[in-house]
Amino acid sequence: MRTVAVVGASLAGLRAVEELRAQGFDGRVAVVGEEPHRPYDRPPLSKAYLAGTCSPESLRLADDADTDELAAEWHLGVRADSLDPATRSVRLSNGEEITADGIIIATGGRARPLLGAEGLSGVHTVRTLDDAAALRADLENSTGGVVVIGAGWIGAEVASTCHTLGRQVTIVEAGLTPLARVLGPTMGRICAALHSDHGVALRTGVGVQSLTSTGFGPWKRVTGVDLADGTHLPADVVVVGIGMLPNTEWLAGSGVAVDNGVLCDAGCVTAFPSVVAVGDVARYQGPDGPVRHEHWTNASEQPAVAVRNLLAGTTIQEYRPSGYFWSQQYGTRLQVAGHPGDADEVAVVDGSPDDRVFVAEYRRQGLPVGVLAMNNPKLFGRLRRQLRAAVAI
Repeated sequence: MRTVAVVGASLAGLRAVEELRAQGFDGRVAVVGEEPHRPYDRPPLSKAYLAGTCSPESLRLADDADTDELAAEWHLGVRADSLDPATRSVRLSNGEEITADGIIIATGGRARPLLGAEGLSGVHTVRTLDDAAALRADLENSTGGVVVIGAGWIGAEVASTCHTLGRQVTIVEAGLTPLARVLGPTMGRICAALHSDHGVALRTGVGVQSLTSTGFGPWKRVTGVDLADGTHLPADVVVVGIGMLPNTEWLAGSGVAVDNGVLCDAGCVTAFPSVVAVGDVARYQGPDGPVRHEHWTNASEQPAVAVRNLLAGTTIQEYRPSGYFWSQQYGTRLQVAGHPGDADEVAVVDGSPDDRVFVAEYRRQGLPVGVLAMNNPKLFGRLRRQLRAAVAI
């Protein structure tokens, strides 16, 4: 193997390049990134960056010296338009073509759009640095209410930051309980209470009917949100946080199987041994079926396994995620380890949810499968290590 193309220049793509070098690959590495920026850290976008307490430069995952050491070609500001596994070539949007012996798909995803919001100023998503910069500028130049559609992790963090900036915030969530799918209804309700603790209105169990606006053409701007129950919420700014869509369209006709992500085996290898997938876009074969993770730790850890299998030419190692992510809301730190589900038994093992300082443990068929902590990092760290040891056994 003499050339590897890494399609995607965010965290998973950068880690893939680092792993190629760490595992002894000394050939050509070509990295393709649709954004014009070098790899940067996404979690601060909805928190410190949006709040104006950090700069774009501080978000970089590697400085110039680090990236120079990797000796990779960076094709930034262009997207991959197609893949031909037979010739192992990637066609770029600028007409260039990269032919490689191995291909690492790390294209991540994009924010799921809200129907009816197309071309409407004042409506934002927070997925990229440019997204966050546009929202930040809009918040600086407006004073009215903010409506956040979606009470998942991104929506909750954006609401928290907007509240910190002194804005009146309302969150709209179609589900009855925020985060119930990932934390279960009991812990979802406890985490959702952080909003009411700080005077942020949370409307659950109701969908969005439409957005209202004023003006026309490029001057058309949002003025509010109409809910399905007839309520109208005035807003100068609307933030949509209703999930993400994996970037797989460019693989149409390639023969690489796609279904809510790039389908691959337990080692992140597709049906083509020379093509692997990592990060948010990879839907690998887990113990209970295909699974795709959308968090920082997965994007950082997964490339080590995928690269090892790519260089070996076959799957010699399976990926076993550690399952860790965290969120910061209203000065409260939430940490989750393992893979808790909405049907698992959950019990508080230390502290009190009423005090917003506690640790809860999830069990499935009597076995520990997850840990949730609120403002208790020390005990969380110990239980997380115990959980990893138990899963390894």
